[in-house]
Amino acid sequence: MESAPHIVIVGAGFAGLYCARELRRSPVQVTLVDRHNHHLFQPLLYQVATAGLNPADIAVPTRSFVRRQHNLDVILGDVAAFDLDGRGVILGDGMAIRYDQLLVATGATHSYFGHPEWARFAPGLKTIEDALEIRRRVLMAFEEADREEDAATRQTLLTFVVVGGGPTGVELAGALAEIARHTLASEFRRIDPRSARILLLESVPRVLPTYPPDLSEAARRQLASAGVEVRTGALVEGIDEGGVTVHGERISARTVLWGAGVAASPLARALGAPLDRAGRVEVNPDLTVPGRNDVYVAGDLAHVVGKDGRAVPGVAQAAIQQGRHVARNMLRTLHGEPRAPFRYRDKGTLATIGRGRAVGEVRRLHLSGAVAWLAWLFVHLYFLIGFRNRVMVILQWAWAYVTYGRGARLIVDTAEHWQLLVDEAVEHPDAGALAAVRESARRVPGAERPRPPDTRH
Repeated sequence: MESAPHIVIVGAGFAGLYCARELRRSPVQVTLVDRHNHHLFQPLLYQVATAGLNPADIAVPTRSFVRRQHNLDVILGDVAAFDLDGRGVILGDGMAIRYDQLLVATGATHSYFGHPEWARFAPGLKTIEDALEIRRRVLMAFEEADREEDAATRQTLLTFVVVGGGPTGVELAGALAEIARHTLASEFRRIDPRSARILLLESVPRVLPTYPPDLSEAARRQLASAGVEVRTGALVEGIDEGGVTVHGERISARTVLWGAGVAASPLARALGAPLDRAGRVEVNPDLTVPGRNDVYVAGDLAHVVGKDGRAVPGVAQAAIQQGRHVARNMLRTLHGEPRAPFRYRDKGTLATIGRGRAVGEVRRLHLSGAVAWLAWLFVHLYFLIGFRNRVMVILQWAWAYVTYGRGARLIVDTAEHWQLLVDEAVEHPDAGALAAVRESARRVPGAERPRPPDTRH
């Protein structure tokens, strides 16, 4: 295999992983590079954030998953730059990986629409670390409210605001309502968790704006029946540690969650290609980068226009199809055949709102309520990678359906852990303490990051 064409894939998300799998029987050498050692099933990440599942239930170690693919090597590392003329991928530690063909599929991150200062007050949901931080904030809000004597402060603690009425926001709001109305309803003695106020704010006239209007209205009704206060046409003007401001109205809330927008990974800029407003690479119809026949972009990092003239949505099924298509085009290139344009096959969209509540469109059939919810369960179990994960998820869902229980309610106080490390480094300024602080700064989301002490003196 040393003389075989070398294909490098950056990103072990849906696009990258399915591209690698498509090449498993081909006479090529594949290198898969990712900053994490696992593949994450992002569609269920909100369930980790709301204590329904554990992180290991929706993630699988990359090496374990591809261990039988003998033409593939996995490298754990951060990509710092690309040497496109020299066909090289440069890692943060200086390591260079040469390629014959390259796929960049590093996904997306949060977009705060020009207000990066909101990030510390309203965490988004893209990684396991994000999910654990959201879970900590939600559960701690109830714990702090239980100890609070002042009624106004207690109500602020029991007010949860979700910004963004897309699928992520709708799913988060519905899960929060279920936690407050059912899971925690009888577990506190000084407060009634059912008095929690959950608000979903969407700046456009309806929730789930990419769905048909009738399904958006069905979602709004189901959210309302679950106890969620839905506000559309509600443009957020400010977020701070005390709440949000909407059209001049102040909403006091200690817990604000962000689901309003995404932006492409900053690595897209390193490709030197034209970008859209969200920072995604405007790829050619065959998913290559303009001017670079040996470089492909797929998944949430790619701006792909479908045959109807609309952008292909940034969903898992689109990324899977793109990853497979890139692999086939790479093989066509190796065989001297022309590359084929990508054609997205929309198999439907589904969004859950909670127990027995969901909406979806499958092959022009509009589903709502329990039928859509069952379809949502089946689809997500089908695409979830790993037999163990499927078994664990279905068992926990079955238990939650019978008992309304959420067994993953562990509070991991990442922010406090960070502060303790900082204090330790200040009191004992040695190299070991400083290294621990720097390591935690890389891992801990949502925590304060004061500058570590100078240990040179």
